[in-house]
Amino acid sequence: MPQHSVSRRHFLGVAGTGAAAAAFAPLRPVRAALQAAGIKPIDLTIKEVKVYVLKSGDQIASLVTSTGIEGNYTLAGRYFHPNWSNLGWLEYARQALPGKSVLEFPEFTNQYRSNVGQLSYASAINNCAWDILGKAVNLPVYRLLGAYRDRVRAYASSQHLKTVDDFVADLQHAKGDGFTAYKIHPPWLPDNAVDYRLDIDVAKAVRKYAGDDFPLLFDRVGGYTRDEAIKVGRALDQLNYVSYEDPIPTSDIDGLAQLAQVLDLPITIGEFLFSPYDFTEYIRRGACDVVRFIVDNIGGITGGMKVARLAECFGMECQPHNWGTALDHAVHFHCELAMPNNVWFEMTQPQGSTDRPYFKDQIRIDKEGYVPAPTKPGLGYEIDRNVLDNLTNKIER
Repeated sequence: MPQHSVSRRHFLGVAGTGAAAAAFAPLRPVRAALQAAGIKPIDLTIKEVKVYVLKSGDQIASLVTSTGIEGNYTLAGRYFHPNWSNLGWLEYARQALPGKSVLEFPEFTNQYRSNVGQLSYASAINNCAWDILGKAVNLPVYRLLGAYRDRVRAYASSQHLKTVDDFVADLQHAKGDGFTAYKIHPPWLPDNAVDYRLDIDVAKAVRKYAGDDFPLLFDRVGGYTRDEAIKVGRALDQLNYVSYEDPIPTSDIDGLAQLAQVLDLPITIGEFLFSPYDFTEYIRRGACDVVRFIVDNIGGITGGMKVARLAECFGMECQPHNWGTALDHAVHFHCELAMPNNVWFEMTQPQGSTDRPYFKDQIRIDKEGYVPAPTKPGLGYEIDRNVLDNLTNKIER
């Protein structure tokens, strides 16, 4: 990784509190014109950093500007990350952010100069900043990113169920709700063991009950050996599945390249990569056909769009992860709405299982099986402040 000794501020010839003004010097004529028209510029200086600690144990990060615009995102543990922990997020953020402009967020969330992976705290900061920017201009975030579509087709994403009959029933429930695609998370046995023969039986039964033309996806979450992954993959090829996600551990890049060569169905990888800069090697070596990401692992919405554009440049589909609360879904959804190389919205099955009472808005599919874009500003799913206050155990500052 290249090391850079000249900071952005020094490159611009400014330091300290004058950085933002110098960085946006080309905008001064525009600001002057706005002021002449009686339109005041929006002050996006971060005044306060805090965390809502809810009685349920959920935590919500908050950045508040000097004009009272608040940006929010969830703080929660998800998947293993070599330096991923939200413990200490508040201490870091309140030291780094107050007095800075939200417009400078690339400076304190970008990891281009780092060779140790993506800063674990960056995602919540980045997502809160995008929430603020959208609210400041009264637009949903995806319109700031560059809107490509106004809805995304959803697949119902199963839990790790136990039996063949469980999956058939889950598929039937999803089809009854109006879903037009379905993803299998096959069973885990005790001690995180897998039975690839059982997984093949699940895949066959779901295909039988889904019908020949119903898109099906399959996610083993890195559980197979190479040999097991090839056997299951060949069965999925015959069953016309459209995505084979994380068949073996992401660290086995040679094995993934081998699978991508010997199987017809697309190999989907990226959920367990922890920096936008890690994706290039997998693409270069042909170790994946579809790129996937979790914004929490790669620096937030900004990192997600970097990965999406990288995949686009190589003519590859990008299939973001979706799991968790409305805000967890929202950050990936805005990326999907802004990229031309996305097909799917992952909806946790059963639909509505990740609702929280403190959101005024719910994420649901329409009658055609698509999730419509949010219309409210920022991340687009409004927090009911009265409900949140009643559910808050304390606010840490």
